[in-house]
Amino acid sequence: MKITALLVLKINPDGSDPIILANASDVSHFGYFQRSGIKEFIVFVSRTVAKRTPPDQRQSVQHEEYKVHAYNRNGLCALGLMDDHYPVRSAFSLLNQVLDEYQKNFGDSWRTVQADSTQPWPYLNEALSKFQDPAEADKLMKIQRELDETKIILHKTIDSVLARGEKLDSLVEKSSDLSAASQMFYKQAKKTNSCCTIL
Repeated sequence: MKITALLVLKINPDGSDPIILANASDVSHFGYFQRSGIKEFIVFVSRTVAKRTPPDQRQSVQHEEYKVHAYNRNGLCALGLMDDHYPVRSAFSLLNQVLDEYQKNFGDSWRTVQADSTQPWPYLNEALSKFQDPAEADKLMKIQRELDETKIILHKTIDSVLARGEKLDSLVEKSSDLSAASQMFYKQAKKTNSCCTIL
């Protein structure tokens, strides 16, 4: 999963080309002689997609093995060029964060901008590297990943506690800590669960 570029653009209501307010790209995975052409292509595609994204709408446009995700928030548009494997929900979560951060830093000053900005915006460069991992952009994905890792650790822990060839069933039967009722409950629960898992 790879983010190649993040941009923030001003959409002109008169239909002229959008103005680039901030631009960060990582073209290091392309050949050295291709990089300047790739950067020009990113700008071209970004302007084209941003111009055709209606106000207060999100859209994803497929181009070869890349997707261009755009979010036009009332004339201020965040755009990300990512590979096909980057999750869509994470992409739009990232674009939403970029727009929030842009408005927090610059307010409504973008409305009066008349030409492309050549000044780097450090936050966008940081976001480009930080959010290469989609879980950083999408809190739900991050929580799910942590839960999955915890589940794996729990499964490994139960298995590693038992000695080779030892079964939990035999330990339950031998245990002096469990009453007959608790042992019966364990057996009944296991029996019920095994009925449910058979397909």
